[in-house]
Amino acid sequence: MRRILVPIHREGYPYILIGLVATILLSLLWSPLGWIGGILTVWVCYFFRDPPRVTPIRDGLVVSPADGRVSLITTAVPPADLDLPQEPMTRISVFMNVFDCHVNRSPVAGRITQILYTPGLFLNAELDKASEDNERNALVIESAGVKIGVVQIAGLVARRIVSFVKTGDSLGAGERFGLIRFGSRLDIYVPLSTQVLVGLGQMAVAGETVLADLTANEPARQFRAG
Repeated sequence: MRRILVPIHREGYPYILIGLVATILLSLLWSPLGWIGGILTVWVCYFFRDPPRVTPIRDGLVVSPADGRVSLITTAVPPADLDLPQEPMTRISVFMNVFDCHVNRSPVAGRITQILYTPGLFLNAELDKASEDNERNALVIESAGVKIGVVQIAGLVARRIVSFVKTGDSLGAGERFGLIRFGSRLDIYVPLSTQVLVGLGQMAVAGETVLADLTANEPARQFRAG
């Protein structure tokens, strides 16, 4: 049974309770409305699922902090208010739609040296300017002397970014650090020398898919869609 039932994150409990109460009330008004409420409640349970993950452990590996699609791989200067070098870094973006698991996991093992919340807009998280204009919560994690940035970005539907950690906390690779409700994006900033191991459009699994390697010196990988 434990293999069949996927754990639900506690952040979802209030929403599930609201859904159950609404379903009962709607059923009393008109039974078809109760069915609609029940379906929506099941979807809320699905949204807040928190399945266990198997994280590859090796110095230098950068695993995906989110489930979703690799929507952007580019070179960008990190936000000026982050404690990161104000010079071009590699930015990998993972877009989460409303059907992806939204529990976020640390891409590396290390210590959190900065957490910075910035209020903002709720533009489509797939837009490049969402990195600067949208509501976001950024973490700087120092791992083996290298600082990387992880930015949770709210989207059109997402209206709250939840953080489980504080400055000074130590995280293991793949450890849960936050959650975004309902549809959003995560940006990861790594040094330009980092070897990127994924391609645009590739689906990533939080805590499992290796996005990049801080220590690799192999030739750049090529990808083919189809």
